[in-house]
Amino acid sequence: MTVDQITTVAGRPGKAASGERARPVRQLRATATGRRHRAFYMFTSPWIIGFLLLTVLPMAYALWLSFTTFDGISPHWRYVGLGNYRELFSDSVTWHALGRTGLFAVTSVPLSIAAGLGLAVLVNRPLKARGLFRTLLYLPAVVPPVGAGIAFKQLFDQNSGAANGVLNIFGINALGWLADPYARYVLLMSVLWGAGNVMIISLAGLQDVPRELHEAARIDGASAWRTFRSITVPLLSPVLLFQTVTGVIASVQTIMPLLLAPDGTTGGVTAIPQSNYLYMMHVFAEYFALGRYGYASALLWVLFVLILAVTGLIFRFTSGVVFYNVDPEANK
Repeated sequence: MTVDQITTVAGRPGKAASGERARPVRQLRATATGRRHRAFYMFTSPWIIGFLLLTVLPMAYALWLSFTTFDGISPHWRYVGLGNYRELFSDSVTWHALGRTGLFAVTSVPLSIAAGLGLAVLVNRPLKARGLFRTLLYLPAVVPPVGAGIAFKQLFDQNSGAANGVLNIFGINALGWLADPYARYVLLMSVLWGAGNVMIISLAGLQDVPRELHEAARIDGASAWRTFRSITVPLLSPVLLFQTVTGVIASVQTIMPLLLAPDGTTGGVTAIPQSNYLYMMHVFAEYFALGRYGYASALLWVLFVLILAVTGLIFRFTSGVVFYNVDPEANK
């Protein structure tokens, strides 16, 4: 007698018995899935709560402020709609700051990437004390921006700075490094000084390049430069894309010009040279020097939209030149 016949004799059809056996399996699977979902949200809840409270809520509050004349102190404010945005697009100071920021990003990002990649190629070679060189080159990247700004301010001070001390040895008069037109060069040097972060990321990318490709190119008679240009750089293109996007975002948010202000005060926005009066310096002045919270919030939201647009354009125009070892569409 078969199993179905036994269950039929017992008064339960075979199909029903099969369904009753399958139902606990489905329930167990649903329970396991529910547990995984609860565990996921439990472990990510600190980040989600922090993201909502520290990112989404402040951004929403800043968006609301951008439609008002709130000054941060007075309870008397009014709703002006798009008035702050209309003023923004007609403000010559805003356009000047935006242009300076774009020029700074176009200059500093390629220089920092090139410097970091060059250092990565250098420390990737089989040198003696290679670990020590890597550590020394990376140390400036872990110095806080405030400390780096103060150090550069002391280094390039017109009266007691070490830079003018070296010039005096050669009989050259002291220069006003923290004033126009030299202030922009000091700012670029401060960016290059922290290229160790780019170096570490580029070094990781270099070590991921298959050695077999270099050996094949060497056998074919390719020079070191040709190998680097035709093999290493294409395989590093995802890393270079990442560094470009993050570098652009960081360059438009730099606070170093404020720390390099010649008057030495955090509120001395007017003392910042015009060549270093970047967009975030303009936002800082509107917020804390003039107390125009509504207008400054509008400036920040315009910057947020510009960053999204520039990032989208970078991805759009580099889609054909970025090489992935694994097809990014393969896992979709």
